[in-house]
Formats: sequence, C-alpha cells, structure tokens
Amino acid sequence: MHYLTEQNIFIFLVQVFLLLGFARGLGELSRFWKQPPITAEILVGIILGPTIFGRFLPALHQSLFPADPIQEGMLETISWLGVLFLLLEAGLETDFSSAWRHRGNALKIALADTIIPMAISFTLCFYLSDKYLADPERRLTFNLFMATVMTISAMPVAVRVLHDLHLTKTDLGFLIISALSVNDIIGWLVFTLVLGLFTQSNLEIYRVILIFVITIGFTVFCLTAGRNFANTVISKIKEKNMPEPGTSLTFICLLGLLVGAITQKLGIHALFGFFIAGIMAGQARALSEKTRQVISQMVYAIFVPLFFASIGLKVDFIANFDIYLILFVSGVGIVGRFLGAYFGVMLTQLSTANRLSVAIAHIPGGAMEIVIAAFALKHQLITAPVFVAVVFAAVISSLLVGPWLSFSVKRRREVSALEYFSPRAIVSNLKSIERSRAIEEICRITADQESFLDAENLYGMVMARENNMGTAIEEGVAIPHARLPLLKRPIIAFGRSVSGIEWNSPDGKPTQFIFLILTPRADDEFQVQILTLIAKMMSRVEVREVLLQAADEDTIWRLLQKELTAERIVRQKTNGR
Repeated sequence: MHYLTEQNIFIFLVQVFLLLGFARGLGELSRFWKQPPITAEILVGIILGPTIFGRFLPALHQSLFPADPIQEGMLETISWLGVLFLLLEAGLETDFSSAWRHRGNALKIALADTIIPMAISFTLCFYLSDKYLADPERRLTFNLFMATVMTISAMPVAVRVLHDLHLTKTDLGFLIISALSVNDIIGWLVFTLVLGLFTQSNLEIYRVILIFVITIGFTVFCLTAGRNFANTVISKIKEKNMPEPGTSLTFICLLGLLVGAITQKLGIHALFGFFIAGIMAGQARALSEKTRQVISQMVYAIFVPLFFASIGLKVDFIANFDIYLILFVSGVGIVGRFLGAYFGVMLTQLSTANRLSVAIAHIPGGAMEIVIAAFALKHQLITAPVFVAVVFAAVISSLLVGPWLSFSVKRRREVSALEYFSPRAIVSNLKSIERSRAIEEICRITADQESFLDAENLYGMVMARENNMGTAIEEGVAIPHARLPLLKRPIIAFGRSVSGIEWNSPDGKPTQFIFLILTPRADDEFQVQILTLIAKMMSRVEVREVLLQAADEDTIWRLLQKELTAERIVRQKTNGR
C-alpha cells in the first residue's frame, strides 16, 4: 500500500501554486488585451514544462516536477477534475431547449458545419505521412479522429466574442449560439463513437452498431427523462428556499459525477457523461443566471487554468514542433468550419450581411479541440507532433475569431438609433414590479403611439422572444425585442424602474432600464446595430447614473439624444467614417 509522504504533499502544493498563480495572472493580462485566457494558460505550462524550464534548468525542473508515479498521479487527478468540470460547464452553456425551438435554421447550419468540415478533413488527412500516425495500420480511425477534432467549434470562445461585441442578446447571437449548441452535441457524439471504435480490439460491425445504439439511446434518455428530473430537483431546491447557490451547485456536481460514472461503465466515457449532465441541469428554468455564473466562475477560475497549464508539462513543444503539420491542421480546421457554416447559413433566409458573421463565429476550435486532443494523446490515438499541431490550431483560431467577427459587424451599413426612438413611448417610472407586467406596460404605451399596433399581440410576440432567451444584460439593463411583420421601420421605446425588477440577469442585479426594440421581420441589420449601440452606451456608469436621476420623460429623452449621438460619433471615428 502506498501512502502520501509530507514531501509529496509539499511538492503538490508548490506545483498547484505555480500553475494556478501564473496561469491566472497571465490569463488576466490576456483578457485585458482582449485575447482568450486559454493562450496564456497553455503558455504557462510550456514555460514550466520540458519545453523551456526542463530544457534550460533540468535539475530544478526535476525537483519541482519529479518523474515520480505518485507525484504525477496527484497532479493528473486535479487535471482530470479540470477537464471533467470544463465539460460540465460547457453543457450548462449549451441551451438545448432554445436550439430545439430554433431548430430550423440552427439545425441546417449545425449539420452543414458538421458534415462538410468532417468530409474535407477526413479526405485531406489521407495525404498526411505515416510518421504522424501512432499506428499506421489504423489510419481510418486516425482520420475519423482528425475529422472530429477539426469539426467541433468552441462555443465558449464564440460566446465570449459575441458578449464583447454586445451581440449575445440579438437574434443573430441567438441563432449562432443555437447552431453551436447542436454542433457541440453532434461533435461529442461522433467523438464518443470514434473513441469507442479505437478502444475496441477489433472493428466488427456489431461492435460499431452497439456503441452507436448505446450512445444515442443514453443521450435521448438524458435529454428527455433526465432533463425533467434535473428540472424537478432544482425547482424543489428553489421552492424549499435551500441555501443558494451552494445547494444547486452541489446537486449539479453530483449529477455530473453520477452520469459520468454511468457513461464510463457503459464504455462511452465520463467526458461525454459530464457534458450531457451539464445540458440536463442547464435546461432547468429554476436555475438562475447568477447560479450559472457562480459555477462558470468556479470552473474557469480554478479547474480550467490548472488543466490547460498542465498540458504543457506533458509534451516538449519545441521537440515536437512541425510547421507543416501546424499549418495543415490550422488551415483545414478553420477553412472547413467556415465553409460548412457558410453553406449552412445559405440554406436559411438570413441576409448576406449575417451569413459572414455566422460563418466566422464557427471557426474557433479552442478548449474543446484541445480537450479531445489531450485525451487522444493519452490513449495513443495520436502522436505528440499532432497534439502540438492541434493546440496551435486551437489557439490560432481562437485569436482570429474576435477581430474577424468585429470586422464583419463594422462593415454593415451605419444606422442611428435616434431615428427610430419614439419620444412619446418613454416611461420614467414603471408601475410594474414583475418582468412580464413591465413588458406589457411598455408594449401598451408603445401601441398607443402607433395606431397599427395591437397591444395584446405585441406583448405576446415580445414575451415569446423573451422566453426563448432572456434579454437582461449586466448592470440593470434589459433589451426585450421582437420582429413584427407589419413594421416598415424599427421602433424603440424605453421604460425605467427606479426600484428595479427581477429579470434573471447574469450578474443578479435588478433591472432598472428597459429598452423595447421592434424591427421588421425581414430586417437583419437594424436589430444588431441598435442593440449593440444601446448596450455599449449603457455599459458606462455615468450614463446609468444620470438616467436614474432624471426627473421626467422629457429629461430622459434629452439625455438619450445626447448619449446616442455621442456613441454614434465615437463609432464613426473608430470605423474611419
């Protein structure tokens, strides 16, 4: 029997301190420079691992990261917790219900963004030399893996970029997130099947069919009966006024452990189980946005940095650096995902302006790509040079998506939100203290000013969109919106609640400023521009303060005129217009 010594514990604590401290520090610098933290976290591992530290200070590196099975096992365990909880959080962010309601366009984009990249990657991988394969006799399985890893898009990266560009709550952002949700589910299903094939001693047809049936059957069960179970438990937690967010957090972690253990026993693998468990819990309507944020912050503050930093400890990135392979994996992955999503969006009714933005949002590989590659390396499905190439490809695509998506949004035709504001549809003090009633109050006042609008129908359409995906953003702002077939031009109304209204916002703050945005059904440009402009304006503390202190409707209108004009001038200068 092996026991941990005092030295084992001391070295483990030093290792975690170094990895977590440097990863979080450099990660925050990357965030400040508008870059994904994953780049800095991997860089920390490369610096502390055999690539830099081990090459130039081998004795000191050996003392801090000794080649001892017990010591390596301790760090490997914490790393495994990192990747498992990363998959759990990814599942929480996968809005399966909204994706299902949006299944027409989202499914077209997701299927095209799965089939086309896989076909391109699978075919081109035949041209790779045998030296890149762990087992040349299993090229078919290798090609399937590479096709999978170059197909799954990184939804967390895309969502972060959409958030930074104030696009998350737009219909465009909703469509992108829905399509990426479906892409995630399909991609992980395919990877699970590929992994099952690889771990089998042979590839008889009955084994392939068995793995496929078990995976699909368990997924369907979890997304139906399992989803209802999770929703019931979380609802009961809320009804009983149990301590939150701690109780929900404990339940979600237990759910991940249970489903992960079941999938591991079934031969599917725990990674997929944690991902599905996250989806099950994420569909619970009683799970508040604040609780989701707490879980996300816990995962990304501790577990994720440790996992990605530990990646650099396992591989010498200099010794396994192959520029041809890196360019191949990066190019095929980015081009394949872009073409797949662009072809899918061409099958929808979206305008040309939105086609480019949707396609760009699908290009990042990011964390999921690296997770799959790390797991494949552990099971000797790929070689170290291929792993290094996948890591570089994920980083390159994650760095590229932000500037490229920003460019696609800025190239749209300039619009002014002031042109569409209805000064008579401004409420300085909403009487309602509940979300739906506040929306109804603003809709009624808006309909009174526009004779062709029916207040009841307007309220129903706005609430239908609100129930699909909440429109509250941070700092007490909500932007409910809808597309109306009778509209010829956008209409914007505003309501203020001095006391604040519970809106299930991401930061948990009550909503005080409500912008109702109505656009024509065929519009694809106005909504994105208007929501972005308002979100950017309301992100400034001084704007929120003066609006909160305004005495009446006329004062609010003058303040909005001033601030929206200033925002437009700033944007025109930024865009060089």
